[in-house]
Amino acid sequence: MATEGQMYTNMKKASNMLGEPVISSISEVPITTQRKPFLQPEDDQRLSHTGRSFSLALVLQQHCEFFDRDQDGVIWPLDTFVGFYKLGFGLILSTLSVFIIHGNFSYPTVRGYLPDPFFRIFIDNVHRDKHGSDSGAYDTEGRFSSQKFEDIFAKYAEGRDYMTIGDIFAMLKGNRVILDPVGWGGAFFEWMATYIMLWPADGRIWKEDVRGIYDGSLFYTIAARRSQKKDVQSKHN
Repeated sequence: MATEGQMYTNMKKASNMLGEPVISSISEVPITTQRKPFLQPEDDQRLSHTGRSFSLALVLQQHCEFFDRDQDGVIWPLDTFVGFYKLGFGLILSTLSVFIIHGNFSYPTVRGYLPDPFFRIFIDNVHRDKHGSDSGAYDTEGRFSSQKFEDIFAKYAEGRDYMTIGDIFAMLKGNRVILDPVGWGGAFFEWMATYIMLWPADGRIWKEDVRGIYDGSLFYTIAARRSQKKDVQSKHN
């Protein structure tokens, strides 16, 4: 058993607001040194506008609003298909996304006890769709946790401002909790959809883009970019 002095020697220290040491890793427990949490330096605000609000909704609700075409607070399966198609997923992947999303995430959002016969998702209750084995960047009420978001890159991207596909798989493995197939599948689907949508030529997905997916703002940017590209192509044809 390590003594208190040895522990302080082997632990990374930082200062919190009270000036007391913050213990973030223990050399005797290797996983804590491999996956170090993000510690905010006093003179370095890493993400000054994490999860920025562009509506009165919670950030998790904002994430979903792009798919609510008529902005009535209800996402139909067709809304999801159209949304994914606008983001460039094509017919097959857009259809598959409908079955995965509405098959798993419709019922928790209903306002009663009976399942919705149309498998709709009700945005005001979308916080109930939070599943296990995720990054924790959304809390159980649908708020955005900047600490958890920064932990993604601190733990699995060695503090870089981008992630590779290898980093993503390491994160998915590291976040898995026992007996949680829905959470495992949900996290895998969400991050693979993120990678496919961004499809970086250099294999790097950047922190700012990931943040834009969490608050939903990047969906509008990508959809507008693709629409403009189609307009240009149609004019040339």
